[in-house]
Amino acid sequence: MNTQGLHSLLACLSRALQSEQRRQAVAAGLPAVQWTILHYLRQANRYSNTPQALGEYLGLTKGTVSQSLKRLEERGWVRRAADAQDGRVLRLALTRNGLRQLDDSIDAEWRAAAAALPAAQRDAAEAALTQLLAGWQQSRGGRTFGACHGCRHFQNGAGDAEHRCGLTGEALSAADSQLICREHA
Repeated sequence: MNTQGLHSLLACLSRALQSEQRRQAVAAGLPAVQWTILHYLRQANRYSNTPQALGEYLGLTKGTVSQSLKRLEERGWVRRAADAQDGRVLRLALTRNGLRQLDDSIDAEWRAAAAALPAAQRDAAEAALTQLLAGWQQSRGGRTFGACHGCRHFQNGAGDAEHRCGLTGEALSAADSQLICREHA
């Protein structure tokens, strides 16, 4: 079975997206890793907004994460705070200024390119890539950091009932269910 073509296409798409992110980081006067942190925190849920989860997501050392967060805090773009239930856990959040720094042009360009595909092709591509990613990460022991609504632990609320995380038993808002989670399975 020849899978080289698929690998090449995914590598090319990844490089194109990363190149655009680097361009935006430079325009914002940031190293690419700090720009990626801002984007991560915008989409991280309450299970994923910790320095440890950030390090796992980016594949970076604690030191690199800590120094990057320090710089972003100095700029007033990220805030660290102790968790309300467990003061040993450090929570990360974007400040209003941090949120304003994010440029959504990649997202808009991506939506336009994806919208050019027929809906059935988009759905099939998403399903195939989700399966491919899950298989790859499982074989390498990695976390998926997928959106809650696509997790096996996600419990969809009926009618007006709230969603729940079957792993923790906690309630999830509709907005929470769209965010990425380090516990995603």
